[in-house]
Amino acid sequence: MGIPVFILAGLLVHVVFLASIFDIYFSSPLVHGMTPQQTPLPPPARRLVLFVADGLRADSLFELNSNNTPQAPYLRAILENNGSWGISHTRVPTESRPGHVALIAGFYEDVSAVAKGWKENPVEFDSVFNESKYTWSWGSPDILPMFAKGATGDHVYTFCYTAESEDFGAQDAAELDTWVFDHVKSFFNSSRSNQTLFSALNEEKVVLFLHLLGIDTNGHAHRPYSKEYKENIRKVDEGVKEVVSVLESFYGNDGKTAYILTSDHGMTDWGSHGAGHPSETLTPLIAWGAGVNYPQKSEILADIAPLMASLIGVPFPLNSVGTLPLEYLNNTDHFKAESMFTNAVQVLEQFKVTKHMVKKKNVSLNNNYCCTVPLSDSEQINFLKKARLYIQQQKYNEAVSLCKTLINLALEGLSYYHTYDRLFLGLSIAVSFVGWTTYVILVIIKTHTNLINYQSNNKVSWKFLLFLISDTLIISCSLSCSIVLNRLHVIQGLVANLWSLPIGQAVGFFLTCILGIELLVFSFFYRSTLTVGLLVFAGWPVITQLWVQAKRTTLIWTLLCVLLAVFPLMPVVGRESNIPLMFSIALSTYVVSSTHNSLKNKQGLPIFNQIISWMTLAFSSALPLLSPTLLFQRLFSILLSLMATYLLLSTGYEALFPLVLSGLLLAWIQMEQEALQHYGLSLKPKLAVFNFAYATDITQFRQLHLDDIRRSFFFVFFIVTAFFGTGNIASVNSFDPASVYCFLTVFSPFMMGGLLLLKVVIPFVLVSCAFEAVQVTTQLSSKSLFLIVLVISDIMALVSCFSQLFLLGKFAFSVLSPPCSISHYVLVMSLTIFMMLMNGLAQLLTTKRLELSRRTKHHST
Repeated sequence: MGIPVFILAGLLVHVVFLASIFDIYFSSPLVHGMTPQQTPLPPPARRLVLFVADGLRADSLFELNSNNTPQAPYLRAILENNGSWGISHTRVPTESRPGHVALIAGFYEDVSAVAKGWKENPVEFDSVFNESKYTWSWGSPDILPMFAKGATGDHVYTFCYTAESEDFGAQDAAELDTWVFDHVKSFFNSSRSNQTLFSALNEEKVVLFLHLLGIDTNGHAHRPYSKEYKENIRKVDEGVKEVVSVLESFYGNDGKTAYILTSDHGMTDWGSHGAGHPSETLTPLIAWGAGVNYPQKSEILADIAPLMASLIGVPFPLNSVGTLPLEYLNNTDHFKAESMFTNAVQVLEQFKVTKHMVKKKNVSLNNNYCCTVPLSDSEQINFLKKARLYIQQQKYNEAVSLCKTLINLALEGLSYYHTYDRLFLGLSIAVSFVGWTTYVILVIIKTHTNLINYQSNNKVSWKFLLFLISDTLIISCSLSCSIVLNRLHVIQGLVANLWSLPIGQAVGFFLTCILGIELLVFSFFYRSTLTVGLLVFAGWPVITQLWVQAKRTTLIWTLLCVLLAVFPLMPVVGRESNIPLMFSIALSTYVVSSTHNSLKNKQGLPIFNQIISWMTLAFSSALPLLSPTLLFQRLFSILLSLMATYLLLSTGYEALFPLVLSGLLLAWIQMEQEALQHYGLSLKPKLAVFNFAYATDITQFRQLHLDDIRRSFFFVFFIVTAFFGTGNIASVNSFDPASVYCFLTVFSPFMMGGLLLLKVVIPFVLVSCAFEAVQVTTQLSSKSLFLIVLVISDIMALVSCFSQLFLLGKFAFSVLSPPCSISHYVLVMSLTIFMMLMNGLAQLLTTKRLELSRRTKHHST
């Protein structure tokens, strides 16, 4: 198989392995076909008002100010005198969409649905809004349409401000909440002259939903401890007080209105959310009004959905997995028992449908490894009959206890049937992964070393391609084994060569490889591990005696290694002149300073700064192609052009990171030349005149040497350092939204996410370009050295992820909160795919040049 085809095959393999994790662990928990369940007794409330203060932390609301006064006086009086309150706990990812789904629909949404859009339903689900007779909602266009679109019938109404209003810098974000409160009050005042609307508002099973985004927006823009954030809480408190007064007056203080105030997620001290830090997961919950008891604490956010359904007497959402918190209900024991019985039947319905679907699937696939869980059909019937008998005998406490047991068993069954095949599928992928990695190692030995004679075997290569496109893991596993067995003579040659090495050298080599891989693996959990690795790198020339022949280069290398080693310890966040590039750096510095000063003064994003930012981004990728392809001139041009964009995306010390990293990479290129000469592999080339464009002569390429493994390891280590050097990108909350303020301040999740991703990729590109320089200057085919990189990254994936992900079972809802097995697996696989793509991009950036037409000068004689 040719090398380009092999690299393409490797890309496909890793895409399949990456997609497998989503197919196994991110499948939707939703099932359909259940019968709605509703408490038969009259509810205590005719209507419910839900306030969701987006991004409100529990401590920010409940803690007193420095002068010992409450942050929200009205809400404080409610929880002290006539309302229940507590701390609700969200789950990761702590984002608005899954938070609101848990609140209103009662289940924890498939994580992959977050990436499919805030404004639509990638899957249909039931909610309290859908079960209500009428729902009116006010707030963000990113949240409200999600529940209106999925509702059956035309009874969920939304009133949204424009998306452009969600601006982090143009105005005080508290105005978003003021808009909501003003429109609610205006809506009720105008309804008095609209008989149809007036009648609808006086119906039972009515829900009013007020989504308050100002706190979240101010938290992103100014941080949770800012005066803007705290002032927004005070305005929300006043707005809630005014709305309650309007509603009570409208309904004549009939005592039939229930109120709930909570939040979808919290926020870190630096104004972000998405992971599982307590500041993000702990949110306030205050309930008062009709049917609500006095102060109690809730445990799980999803339990709010059945509470709302019980208060106004609508069917429990069909996909809800919450257990009704009876402590919050101020009602008779009979009502509580009937409500809990309804809750149990509703959860049991999901269990029965899920069990039927799984059994049907396994019969069609002829699978026999799905074990039977407790709660057989006869046991279900016995539970329900016994609970109903307890209620008829007025043994309400026994009925409630039995229903809770049934709910827990049903939830355990749901979890089992949703996850029972994960171990089998995970092990199948692991075996395939091992087979693939082994095959790559054998290809390296056979085609790029002198250990054994090369023999072509196209038949096996096409078998391997069949393995890549195979739809079943069983076939892929067997073909992996077949491929390895067909390379048995290669394995025999390798063993013979290793056996001939001195025992001390062989053991030392393997120990070094193991320690290097473990160092990379630990860096995914502890950024400080990178500091240890860089300090070891600093001593590498001394250990190998390279410093003797290159003292000056060694000194520069050591100093830059030590300087770069500082970044992982910090908090998470040529001959021809390059006048245009230098100008772009200076202009970017001015734009960053000017933009942040403007936003600080609440003057919005200057249009001039926004235009300059987007133009810089557009031209930064093309400018390096205008420079000569001489090694240092081209690398310097790439650095300057990308630095301009990186500066626009920087908010603090990280602006220095690519500069220090690039300095170390240039020193690395020099050190590799010294190492090449030190081991007698080649004469030392003149880097000053080395030209990327003429470095592709295949007759000059050499075979791989043992030291090339170390070169590949350095590249992988620098790639990991580029990822984690200034933050933990495995966690969403490590990103500062302020990074994109030079480009836009109006909330746009995908545009902002794309810009933040670009910020992550820029150091990646720098490392890839330096690695391309190392490959061509050490007379290696870029494909041959990259195969070693592929093996190292694959072993990293096996060591760091499969042992935890598939064998230890650490997978449940830990997608975005490090240390986290799933995020690490995705990160390692994405890293490998990115390295393949960056390899091609690096070749483009280093070897190609755009020739601009120049006017020929004519001289008269």
